[in-house]
Amino acid sequence: MEESIGISVYLTKGEGIKGKIKEKAEDFLVEEVSVYPKPSKGKHVVARIESKNWETNKLIENLARVIKTSPKAIGYAGIKDKRAVSIQLMSFASPLQRILNAGLRDVKIEPLYITNKPLMRGMLYGNKFNTWIRNVENVSSFYKILKEIEEYGGFPNFFGVQRFGIARPITHIVGKYLIENDIEKAVMTYIAEPFEGEDEESYKARKFLMETHDFEEALKIYPKKLNFERRIIEHLSKHPNDWENALKKLPSNLIRIFVHAYQSYLFNKILSMRIKRGLPINEAIIGDIVIKDVSANEGTYVNEKNERRVNKEMKKGKCFVSGAIIGYATNLAKGEMGEIESKVMEEEGVEAAKFKMPYMPWLASPGMRRSLFVPLKNMRWKIDGNSIFLQFFLPKGCYATSLLREFMKADIYSY
Repeated sequence: MEESIGISVYLTKGEGIKGKIKEKAEDFLVEEVSVYPKPSKGKHVVARIESKNWETNKLIENLARVIKTSPKAIGYAGIKDKRAVSIQLMSFASPLQRILNAGLRDVKIEPLYITNKPLMRGMLYGNKFNTWIRNVENVSSFYKILKEIEEYGGFPNFFGVQRFGIARPITHIVGKYLIENDIEKAVMTYIAEPFEGEDEESYKARKFLMETHDFEEALKIYPKKLNFERRIIEHLSKHPNDWENALKKLPSNLIRIFVHAYQSYLFNKILSMRIKRGLPINEAIIGDIVIKDVSANEGTYVNEKNERRVNKEMKKGKCFVSGAIIGYATNLAKGEMGEIESKVMEEEGVEAAKFKMPYMPWLASPGMRRSLFVPLKNMRWKIDGNSIFLQFFLPKGCYATSLLREFMKADIYSY
């Protein structure tokens, strides 16, 4: 199943411990390590938000509703998954009293101070995780895999299953259709593609719509919880074939996530292919592009003259081997890594220029480079019967599930 999101390999060789995460939201606590805007006179209230079972886009929409403001007036640094307890900063261009009076189920708001600049995407160093793996089948294998990861110094920087959707891993498929300017297929995939594993009511509703294209009737049977889908269906029931405006019923940042998810899928394929070829991800080879952060727009090509020096710096944690986040301005590697990146693009039938998206330029993506490897230090753990508790820090943009899958080696629904 993970191959559907571009992941087809493990770095570690030890037998998986199996098990399941997120049996309940409290089993997965994620806390942002934030970059705090400087306090000053202004209109933005910076607040600490603790939420349970709230996906960030829906949380922001509901906060905007109760505070009586626009979702665009709420700033945040990173997207958090629904099945978790999340602690993060947000900024609100709203009067303090409205924020204090905001009441949402399983949401705590703690105003901190005033500033003149909103919180922006990416304004965080990373995230601290406290997570339980329950129902572990093979506890003894944990030690073997832990030793492998410690000896390697980290794990592969795959985009985790949450990037694509666990019950319905389709966000990258929607993104591919948008890249190809097939907006009808993009919309229908998002609202109607049925997936085994989704709840029965949602599955039947999606199946009906996919088979009939009867939007008026579908609106009667779609569950209320699928409110994003219902917005699109309602628009199409009144304006048949108006696919682009139907798509725009979604929050703009969610639409961008579709394109980013397709780029993530391509990156996962590139990283999988490199590991399959037996090439290191914590060491540079000639032709690689190394970057100074976990993600960057530019890097340095590795050649015969600088290879030794670059690898010395890499061992100190001062640079990383990178893979391409394909976009219209991405620099591709050379040598064997360049062959891998070009081969993945060829297999997918995608050209970098497609990401300029002239028909929807606001979705254009220049791409960048992303580390193939996530360093892992000072992870704490304890074993309690057939449950294992892990505590660790990851840089921004890195997925806890990409570490956990190396231990668990379970099916996609276990994450």
